[in-house]
Amino acid sequence: MTQPAPPKNEDILACARRVLAIEGSALEALSARLGDEFATAVRLILDSPGRVIVSGLGKSGHIARKIAATMASTGTPAYFVHAAEALHGDLGMIHRDDVLIALSNSGETAELLAIVPLVRRQGGRTIAMTGKPASTLATLADVHLDAGVAIEACPLNLAPTASTTCALALGDALAVALLEARGFREDDFARSHPGGALGRRLLTHVRDVMRARDAVPSVGVTATVTEALLQVTRGGMGMTVVLDDAGAVAGVFTDGDLRRAIDRLGDVRTVPVADVMSRHPRTIPAGRLAAEAADLMETQRVNQLLVLDEHGALAGALTMHDLMQAKVI
Repeated sequence: MTQPAPPKNEDILACARRVLAIEGSALEALSARLGDEFATAVRLILDSPGRVIVSGLGKSGHIARKIAATMASTGTPAYFVHAAEALHGDLGMIHRDDVLIALSNSGETAELLAIVPLVRRQGGRTIAMTGKPASTLATLADVHLDAGVAIEACPLNLAPTASTTCALALGDALAVALLEARGFREDDFARSHPGGALGRRLLTHVRDVMRARDAVPSVGVTATVTEALLQVTRGGMGMTVVLDDAGAVAGVFTDGDLRRAIDRLGDVRTVPVADVMSRHPRTIPAGRLAAEAADLMETQRVNQLLVLDEHGALAGALTMHDLMQAKVI
């Protein structure tokens, strides 16, 4: 076989655009023909007291696994069962209250054709997702979802490309429709992803990462700038809280306040800190999300926030560095 000449960049890009155009057209066609059977499938899952089991073989199996993972992370208990393994013991994982979603582009995958009648016999409901509405699998199922395509993106029209894209997108549509119907919210999503960045952003509160009041540097309102500067240095937060005689927050003294005071007054060592402090420091309640604190700091262009308890009293303080250490940002 003669080795072809290396492709030119424009040929590579033309191929990529052709693939994307074919798959985009397939998705548009899928959206246009979506009908009541999709809503029926969603209601069937919502009304089921059991779980969703997604099964397939080959490329359809890979798509089935992803659909199950997406559903499981968005409020619909689901898992993947390999079609071949189901016939050798794993069928026992499927209960009568479950809903089986069977994926097969041809609709003639032998393993699925063997599984579906067994699931239905024990009382389970079935949804078939195929590319052939007249296929055996489509007719066996309670509901059929047509994921068919006019042509694959593969130039030989053989490799599953557009068909797997449509099946994947149809699975995403199911998952999101179920998500909305269940009223699934951000905090629910975070509980399914506690170890990731999203989970940290949605589950971590200010109280979890703040420095408690005893660890926050502070001085009295009668202190001098020199005394306040010592607390700024020792505290490692770039600021010190200034408290009045009753222990309430009168203001904060930051590195920025020091620079502005020196620029305006020169030698400020004996100047009362109350004369140069910021009297209206930025604050955030302890119960707010740490991600909100990060957004507030970025919006207000500050590096520290005072944290208040439910009564409005000082509970602690927070810096941008604290949020970075907690991997919130």
